[in-house]
Amino acid sequence: MARLIDEGDDPYLWLEDLDGADAAGWVRDRNVESLATLTEGEAFPRLRAELLQVLDAEDRIPYPGWRGDGHYYNFWRDAAHPRGVWQRTTLDEYRRPEPEWDVLLDVDALAAEEGENWVWQKVTVLRPPYERCLISLSRGGADAVVVREFDLLRRTFVEDGFTLPEAKSRVCWIDADHIYVGTDFGPGSLTSSGYPRVAKRWRRGTPLSAADTVHEGRPEDVGVFASHDPTPGFEHDFVGRSLDFYRTESYLLTGAGELTRIEVPEDAWWDVHREWLLIRLRSPWLIGGATHPAGVLLATRFEAFLAGQRRLTVLFRPDARTALSGYFWTRNHLILATLVDVRSRLEVLTPGETGWRREPLAGVPEFDHSRIVETDPDHDDAYLLASEGFLHPAVLRLGQVGGAIETLKREPVFFDLDGLVVRQFFATSADGTRVPYFVVGDPDAAGGPTLLTGYGGYEVPLTPYYSGIIGRGWLARGGSYVVANIRGGGEYGPEWHRAAVRENRPRAYEDFAAVAADLVTRGITTPERLGIEGGSNGGLLMGVMLTRYPELFGAVVAQVPVLDMRRYHRLLAGASWMAEYGDPDREADWAYLREYSPYHNVRGGRPYPPVLLITSTRDDRVHPGHARKMAARLREHGHDVSYYENVEGGHGAAANNEQRAFVWALTLEFLWRTLTGPVAAAVLPRQPARRDEGERVQTIAGQ
Repeated sequence: MARLIDEGDDPYLWLEDLDGADAAGWVRDRNVESLATLTEGEAFPRLRAELLQVLDAEDRIPYPGWRGDGHYYNFWRDAAHPRGVWQRTTLDEYRRPEPEWDVLLDVDALAAEEGENWVWQKVTVLRPPYERCLISLSRGGADAVVVREFDLLRRTFVEDGFTLPEAKSRVCWIDADHIYVGTDFGPGSLTSSGYPRVAKRWRRGTPLSAADTVHEGRPEDVGVFASHDPTPGFEHDFVGRSLDFYRTESYLLTGAGELTRIEVPEDAWWDVHREWLLIRLRSPWLIGGATHPAGVLLATRFEAFLAGQRRLTVLFRPDARTALSGYFWTRNHLILATLVDVRSRLEVLTPGETGWRREPLAGVPEFDHSRIVETDPDHDDAYLLASEGFLHPAVLRLGQVGGAIETLKREPVFFDLDGLVVRQFFATSADGTRVPYFVVGDPDAAGGPTLLTGYGGYEVPLTPYYSGIIGRGWLARGGSYVVANIRGGGEYGPEWHRAAVRENRPRAYEDFAAVAADLVTRGITTPERLGIEGGSNGGLLMGVMLTRYPELFGAVVAQVPVLDMRRYHRLLAGASWMAEYGDPDREADWAYLREYSPYHNVRGGRPYPPVLLITSTRDDRVHPGHARKMAARLREHGHDVSYYENVEGGHGAAANNEQRAFVWALTLEFLWRTLTGPVAAAVLPRQPARRDEGERVQTIAGQ
């Protein structure tokens, strides 16, 4: 067994030098090697072209990124606009098959004009009167952005407007002449995680250096925030410190600069809408003589709560099968989204004099996964609802609480559905826990190539979704696709997540291994034909599977992965994740981290399945050094490892549709070749059949 490496004798520390000559040369050599193998022949370019058609399809749903002032706003990329355009249209136009869009900003034209590699990140609109906004653009897709004020009436950036240089900034409008800003103000103004430590109130026409400080955090905090709620009659300002990834210390900020603590548990989520305060618990809370369990959603009147009243109404209480996945305000109603064994349910709650009335949300299909895309709580009770399944392309509906519902858009069918069904099974983990997972594919294709994915972290659930990429690149070839709902995620609420954090992290890995074994037991696949893929925290999952359970798999792909658990907290945003994983500088924490840290558990003399590592030089969230060092370590021990590092892309490893198609083609081609052999790899995806909605078939079988 190879000796476990520690930080002091890490032979590949030099690969963390992001743009160093030696590291850059190593990356170029690895890219050349991998691309020469994976892109050879006719299959790869054809697959890449097929996937790019999906990403650039003109009949995709143009999901509104924001809705207000009578318009639907959308950011759109296609073949003609690889960097994208920010556009808007009216509801009447949006109803048409081909709406007329009012283009507000063409990012391709802007990048060409300014000689910058701009990638769209987000926009913050001043509401009302919806005439100005703050646009965030990154260079190459990084988290760090340049913020610039934009005039929505003139379609131009505001000369001498609010502008911030590149940083991981946070901005919020107060009014037309003031914003809250957290950014890199100079030495000492950032936390150890690289996020703003100071929030300021900045007045138009004054230098940033003259902005008034409204709140400060500590260097060890994740960051600080300041926000303004402009709802007429309910205007509020809030500030706070993110103590770690899950705990926040929050205050109401008065006009006189006084702070009033919002006395909710530090690890609870809270939200204020008009007169209401919602509190979503992540741990049990004893208050008012009652103990409320983790996962509960509570409601009370905000002003009364600040005054000391603790009369709380339970709006949702979890059980062994059901968890709250989100909530959304309309003007007068609250929409609750829940998961029942990872199946979505939505209902409407309406406050009244005698309590909260609840009823099912109209327009929700029985079997598809449904989610609220957008509401406009400033103005009305409308909601945009998207419903989709693994084999059902998304349908976007517009509804009014208590009123009519209409279908606005349908996603196209990107692959042939003949013979494909969806099944749900439950595997039994090492400690007896039942772990759900979905299988998509032909149930008669026993023992065939299977792609298994998972995440298992940060209370993020993996729910059913329609993917033209997986459909064309995997299912249409005859493969099966599996999504594992392991602990660490949010499929069953906070307790499901808490069961796999810090020293309990191995529970997530045992769950994933149990799903892999169950697939073989059921005859769905064999270890040699089972490939796995995951990104970010899911990339850590892949690294653990490779080093701890290599006999269960035939191929492994890890994208933008976290792999070095000894130094993750010293690289970029890594310090913000210690509430999830632990602090490697504490002896007790490192004792359990080193047991599964993939980089520290690579061994020679034990067969590993072939592995592909994908990352981005411009990922300023998970440092590419994780993937670089892991590849070098695997090569040192003679394992079969391919490596690809995209210069652009940030944490998504791709900055546009062309790059995204390339990365996915690499992933799927690597898996297909490895799991089926070179002859089968030459089989191209079947051409998609466009079908009417009534011709689609989906079967859900719980076992």
